[in-house]
Amino acid sequence: MASTEARPADFADQTAKTPKLEKELDEKVDAVDVDVLSIEPELDLYVPLKMEGGIIDEHDPLTVRAVLVGIILGSLVNASNLYLGLKTGFTFSASMFGAIFGYGIIKIFSKTNLPIIGGSFGPQENSIIQAAATGAGGISGIFVAGIPAMYQLHAQEGNPKDQFGAIITITLVCCFFGLFFVTPLRKFFIIQVARELKLLFPTATAVALTIKSMHAGASGAREAISKLKALGLAFSAALIQRVASYYAVGILYDWHVFTWIHIWSGYTSWAMNIESWGWWFEWTPAFIGSGILIGMNSALSLFGGAILAWAIIGPALVHYGECIGKPQTDDPKWDGYYSFTSLSDLGHETPSPRYWLLWPGVMIMVCASMAELFVQYKVIGYAGRVIWQKMCANINRLLVKGGTHSEYFSTRAANEVKAAENIIEDPAPREQQVQMWKWVTGLIVTIAVAMVIFALQWGMHPGLTVLACILGFLFSFLAIQIGAVTDQTPLTAASKASQLVFGAATKGHFSIKAAQRVNLVAGGLASGGADSAYSLTSDFRTGFLLGTPPIKQWYAQGLGSIISIFLAPGMFVLFTTAYPCILDMEAEHCAFAVPSVSAWAAVAQAVTDPNVSIPLKSGIFSIVMGVVSIAQVLFRHFYLVGEREKYREYLPNWGAIALSFVLPNPVFTTAAMFGAIVAWIWRKWKLKSFDLYGYAVAAGFIAGEGLGGVVGAILQIAGVSGDILGTNAGCPAGYC
Repeated sequence: MASTEARPADFADQTAKTPKLEKELDEKVDAVDVDVLSIEPELDLYVPLKMEGGIIDEHDPLTVRAVLVGIILGSLVNASNLYLGLKTGFTFSASMFGAIFGYGIIKIFSKTNLPIIGGSFGPQENSIIQAAATGAGGISGIFVAGIPAMYQLHAQEGNPKDQFGAIITITLVCCFFGLFFVTPLRKFFIIQVARELKLLFPTATAVALTIKSMHAGASGAREAISKLKALGLAFSAALIQRVASYYAVGILYDWHVFTWIHIWSGYTSWAMNIESWGWWFEWTPAFIGSGILIGMNSALSLFGGAILAWAIIGPALVHYGECIGKPQTDDPKWDGYYSFTSLSDLGHETPSPRYWLLWPGVMIMVCASMAELFVQYKVIGYAGRVIWQKMCANINRLLVKGGTHSEYFSTRAANEVKAAENIIEDPAPREQQVQMWKWVTGLIVTIAVAMVIFALQWGMHPGLTVLACILGFLFSFLAIQIGAVTDQTPLTAASKASQLVFGAATKGHFSIKAAQRVNLVAGGLASGGADSAYSLTSDFRTGFLLGTPPIKQWYAQGLGSIISIFLAPGMFVLFTTAYPCILDMEAEHCAFAVPSVSAWAAVAQAVTDPNVSIPLKSGIFSIVMGVVSIAQVLFRHFYLVGEREKYREYLPNWGAIALSFVLPNPVFTTAAMFGAIVAWIWRKWKLKSFDLYGYAVAAGFIAGEGLGGVVGAILQIAGVSGDILGTNAGCPAGYC
């Protein structure tokens, strides 16, 4: 789910997306949009897929047309992600969007005899398209979190437009640091411990199976065209709806039912007390689409968490005086209309329910993610031994080439760690893999450049830059191991953990503003590097299943990443120019809720400013909730095994519950719940239809609304936006 503070995959239904190969394969395939009738029950997803006999032999899948089409499609997703991330805190992967749309575009080109764009088209080239799309669509996560938080806290003076070059350097380091250091771990994660650790990479596997099905002869081509039409229609409908809704937002986008009740009552009802807590419905195609993807368990967990946070705990905190709200207007007609989401003036006034709820959300994310990692202690120990043995073997090989000998390294190089009995050989020959000198040189140069740039531009000591790189490496292991099993990439937990570490590292050595700047930059480097590393590893997984040479995928994602280095900052400048309120923590009304930005800023303040602290009762409740989330992980891992394993699907998803605590209101969880209900009914009504169209429709909705947001920003700058030419009919106090 591709950089993101949080993605749909971050809270995807674990039981639906993590098959126990033979026994539960159909359930997993249903959840990721693959025709169950085309999957053999005994299919082994830890070995390369068997391709249809009629599929062409692809000599060099890294073609100009594949890379260009992938970059264009990924760029659309990148632009969409800036809008969606600033609005909701979520960003989405470009892999499936690129795979399906890319198939349709190249398939048309392949029927021509034109040079470069014509010629045969196979599944490996299709995987190159999605690899380039993933690279071009990534790294947007840091622009919906840490970087705007710096400007909100005035830890960085000026504006993004004037500091465009400095922002690009952060993007460059985050992008290539993750890309280079995870490269040598491909064989480890994809082959050596994949079966042992059950590293299935659900989304990457779904992409590979979808590509395989689209290239499965005439029937596969027909299904691919059907998917493409569904995606295109959903994309167009979402784009048009989002642009049109700017001019009638209270009619076409936000349905404030309790506001309507208040108006119909002659402004005498109690309904605004409910409205104030965010209980309205938003026709957001992106989150209806995400609800289609995540499954009923995760949607119920999200919605249940929202009820717990914004219908029970929040109102109780205000009732007993632990938290306060701020009136939205002085108009007596709207008496009772409050905001309970303010994160301004922390440490100087009673906190809002949002600040109080932020800490349980963060604690649950960190505890649940860490628990998921540590229950695999035996496999992690095995993984450590394998890595050390491979390092010794490489060092010994270099020493032998140089004419020297080390007893220590030669002995350990010879004692290969016993792997799983059914481990397979790497299908990619040495010449198709990324040579050691390429990633080593790139990694050394990237770290050296980071130390210089961060010291000169952001006032960060080189030692702290190295610490951020180390944290990024550790969090990458966390993200890859957990994400590959559950399709949940715990980047939010990783970023918050890095902020806590840097809060301690900078204490007493910097001014408050300088410490906050270092905290946010370092956190961005750690989480951004981890996100980039997970994306490349997922691409390697897709390529492994389809037989694509790793070096070709590496080049494709690298080329796509070069585009994202410039595109993501450019989109950030576009949105902050159109909506300056994004960078203003004191703004009363803004089209973007920037939930991730506010969360990063709040954590940075709490760990650097002595006047800002975590409310005592919030801290106690956070510890309790963290213990509960850990207990469930242990219960599921050690008790719900064997015959009892079938009960795992009834456990709540604590990652989803935590997200509901961190979000500023329940609007998006409500939309996701609606999407999940639609998907559930659709599956029950016509399973085969859902398998064919479900993911395509969801991907089209997500990308379409995101691009509609980009159009909205352009309209805002041009002075012809909905707030000037449109109507706010149906909105509370005349503002939506």
